[in-house]
Amino acid sequence: MKPYIEMTAGELEQELASLKAEYKRMQGLGMPLNMSRGVPCQEQLDLSMGMMDVLDSSSDLTCEDGTDCRNYGQLTGIEEARELLGDMMENNPKDIIIYGNSSLNVMFDTVSRCWTHGVMGGTPWCRLPVVKFLCPVPGYDRHFAITEYFGIEMITVPMTPTGPDMDLVEKLVREDEAIKGIWCVPKYSNPQGISYSDETVRRFARLEPAASDFRIFWDNAYGMHHLYDDRQDYLIEILAECKRAGNPDLVYKFSSTSKITFPGSGIAALATSPNNMEDIVGYLRRQTIGHDKVNQLRHVRFFGNIHGMVEHMRKHADIIRPKFELVEEALERDLGGLGIGTWTNPLGGYFIMFDSLPGCAKDIVARCKKAGVVMTPAGATWPHGKDPNDSNIRIAPTYPSLADLKNAIDIFTLCVRISSIKKLLAEKQA
Repeated sequence: MKPYIEMTAGELEQELASLKAEYKRMQGLGMPLNMSRGVPCQEQLDLSMGMMDVLDSSSDLTCEDGTDCRNYGQLTGIEEARELLGDMMENNPKDIIIYGNSSLNVMFDTVSRCWTHGVMGGTPWCRLPVVKFLCPVPGYDRHFAITEYFGIEMITVPMTPTGPDMDLVEKLVREDEAIKGIWCVPKYSNPQGISYSDETVRRFARLEPAASDFRIFWDNAYGMHHLYDDRQDYLIEILAECKRAGNPDLVYKFSSTSKITFPGSGIAALATSPNNMEDIVGYLRRQTIGHDKVNQLRHVRFFGNIHGMVEHMRKHADIIRPKFELVEEALERDLGGLGIGTWTNPLGGYFIMFDSLPGCAKDIVARCKKAGVVMTPAGATWPHGKDPNDSNIRIAPTYPSLADLKNAIDIFTLCVRISSIKKLLAEKQA
């Protein structure tokens, strides 16, 4: 079929009539399908059920250094867990703090600490007339929700195929002391699934911010979430680059096992410089006596070492790879060559990004919902949920079964075509 833009009004109307008939048929099937969040499916969760058996009432819950995991202590985490997460994050275990199950909670807590007490003795952000954050877009809605909660002004920075527009990032942080941070998902980004290039990472490490308390919030949520053994993105380790560049304190690096084991009971971690560590630990001493060491030990006993984790993630890939391929094949089959949308083909992570014709995203998502397919709200990938082009849609293929996903993506592509034709007809009539 030729591109829609090349069709006459009559041809478009004929195509629209056919698509509407198909849409009505799909609505009649009454399929409740949910693709609103990037969550693991049941088969993925089942991979970690062995964690429930590695510890029982007869288990030795003592660490190698003599720590009894049932008791208080070990503020920064048991050594075995710091070693395991250190290998996962490619950082020295001494530079890592182990937290509870959610890295999002750690990020919120970090912003909160900066807000009330400042960074390493600096002025608390709450006492400043204005605080700004850079937000690469499209980006992760929950990042934006944190800065929105604190009333932080969010400045959008366009994403490119190699990461944020670094010319703009460098200019903004150099010229504006009110800019205190930037959100980053550097590997298999949410929602594009792209990874920052070597040059991008090195430019981040060499930033010259006007604010001495500027920090990069480096959320490496998908560091091990590859889809293929033979095609994997590689990411330069940011803390080492910062140290080489003479900016050792520039980064807070976050990660977790949330999409590796159980999202509701994984372990999270923060890696950073010794100076930042001292600042954070001083705060933690007032906040807690230690996080869940039994769960930390459970993870260590289940995986054994980083090699066990790598093999575990291959099993995850075997489950979700066919889902990504199904979506990509459907998008190409139904929309390829029509000129009404573009999409990413990631090598890892949890999302596929779709860009419709401008002004169509909200309509597409609404039409999907009426046909039983719930998707992430259009605009969610922008601060305050406001996509200026109304074109960006995040597709989350992991949770549905293959059969449900096939139906869902068929409805999605149908809605894209209907919405696009209606827009093009309106433009021709105008």
